[in-house]
Amino acid sequence: MSSTLPHPEDTDKITSVPASTASSATPPVKREVKTRFPVARIKRLMQSDEDIGKVAQATPVVVAKALELFMVSLIEESCAQARLRNAKRVSPAHLKQAVLAIEHFDFLQETVEKYPDPVAQDPTPSSNATEEGGRSRRSRKSSAS
Repeated sequence: MSSTLPHPEDTDKITSVPASTASSATPPVKREVKTRFPVARIKRLMQSDEDIGKVAQATPVVVAKALELFMVSLIEESCAQARLRNAKRVSPAHLKQAVLAIEHFDFLQETVEKYPDPVAQDPTPSSNATEEGGRSRRSRKSSAS
């Protein structure tokens, strides 16, 4: 295994595939992550700590890349949790389930404790959605009277 670091220009595109899928009916979609964490801000944060002396030029770049990879894995697992529950949106509860499901995210358990656990929802829409705080669809009135 080589111990050389990739050039910063080579690390600006990450292709990701969902970590786990609820159903294998659709093939995984590769998406490019175009978001990059600001290296200058990371360096400034590192230098603001009194215990850290000088920071090598490559260090903030490597930390930014590690942060990108961490976020990709956390978001992919959160999306997988949302798919398991047939949700269209990823909620804090899905993020909590991802943290609880994956051992690598154990250090985040204290942070996600304050969020409620996801409620098992029936995938079929309820007929009394307006009573439960949901919105009901109104039919259009015909303009010819």
